[in-house]
Amino acid sequence: MSCAFCNKEQIKTDIVYEDEMVMAFMDMEPINEGHILLVTKEHYLDVDEIPDELLSHLMIISKKIVIALKQIYHSDGYSIMQNGGKFNDVGHYHLHIFPRYEKDGFGWTYGYEPKSVSSEIAKLIRETI
Repeated sequence: MSCAFCNKEQIKTDIVYEDEMVMAFMDMEPINEGHILLVTKEHYLDVDEIPDELLSHLMIISKKIVIALKQIYHSDGYSIMQNGGKFNDVGHYHLHIFPRYEKDGFGWTYGYEPKSVSSEIAKLIRETI
């Protein structure tokens, strides 16, 4: 199976940024106008697979994209999101970057079962990091 994000010629939308490590292009199903996908040129699925230098570069380019979106859209804010594992529906690491507006309808959804904060889990995470 070939990865659409590994093959630039398969991207059917406008590229807004490209260098030797990353590429950014307009999302084909935008949450809001200006929705951009920022992808690594080398194939990775999850953030923990990506070398630190490339991760730093992704954040620097995402900052440049946010600056451009703010100047163009004068939005109320923005979101940067990434889904990992089986929730990465493309199978290639990508960041969603898009302008946000009050009452734009975008939001987090999750089950209503009670959740708790655990000091034991926080300790385990600290120790694992």
